Amino acid sequence: MNKTGQDPVLVTGAAGFIGHAVSTRLVQRGERVIGIDNLNDYYDPALKAARLANLNALDGFRFEQMDVSDADGVQALVQDNGVQRIIHLAAQAGVRYSIDNPFAYQKSNLEGHLSLLEASRHAPDFQHLVYASSSSVYGDKPMGGVGFTEEEPVNEPVSLYAATKRSCELMSQSYAKLYGFPQTGLRFFTVYGPWGRPDMAYFGFTQKILAGDPIEVYGEGKMTRDFTYIDDIVDGILGALDNVPKPHSNRILNIGDSHPVGLMEMIQTLEGALGIEAEKIMRPMQPGDVTSTFADVSKLHALTGYQPKVMLKEGLQNFVSWYRDFYGNMPPR
Repeated sequence: MNKTGQDPVLVTGAAGFIGHAVSTRLVQRGERVIGIDNLNDYYDPALKAARLANLNALDGFRFEQMDVSDADGVQALVQDNGVQRIIHLAAQAGVRYSIDNPFAYQKSNLEGHLSLLEASRHAPDFQHLVYASSSSVYGDKPMGGVGFTEEEPVNEPVSLYAATKRSCELMSQSYAKLYGFPQTGLRFFTVYGPWGRPDMAYFGFTQKILAGDPIEVYGEGKMTRDFTYIDDIVDGILGALDNVPKPHSNRILNIGDSHPVGLMEMIQTLEGALGIEAEKIMRPMQPGDVTSTFADVSKLHALTGYQPKVMLKEGLQNFVSWYRDFYGNMPPR
């Protein structure tokens, strides 16, 4: 697909983990991309700066430092550049962080999402808003033999982060009905891989193992997660972007791997990639955490042909190779 000369795609959170990967792939397929990010210090700003340097080296990418909660600024950017498609990934991430910093989620997640909705509804000939939701909206549901489906009730969030993500879905539903522009909400399951987020368990474990420190294993190692490699996630995002739903639609889709892995299995796989066995300290579940995640991705597959390809062993090996190249064997500042 080559859309050079057509409308640019706006990617929010462009210096983030998923935003960096999505923006790169869009440019590689011939799109023009405008990326925005507030470059906050929730985690190592040097990592965000390095991702942004990669993007700024690409012809077809342009960066504007901006907070998504700046409604006037976002709306002006959309209208001045003829933006008709948006991939909205910017948000305050992290379940545990929301316990101590709740108002960060109000501004970034709620005000930020509303800002994008307003910009979309006022944009001439607007085509499609794709936005990031989260598997956390499912709450702490029992692990069964089948994945979580989009039709299941999502009325019992166990963290403020999850509550804000569900609120974003509901805001999008109202805007789709009121104003007609098509939207797709993607419920992301655990995303991992090179250029990932330091607040994620696999990343933090890598830091500590290489530094010779013990790792803390929460939930006594009994949790499971649907780990999904970054390249597979980008396939699904762009597939969803290109398949525009009908007007007045707010389509909700899971995007994950559909093969949940136990936390201890992930740790063993990571130890194999590093060639080092970790000292483990077992801890109870933390507030806001859920026991398991498991994506049923049949809807996304039927729509786009989405089929995750990278298994955990290969994905973690790729991450470890990137980590050693980027940081050496020292943890980031």
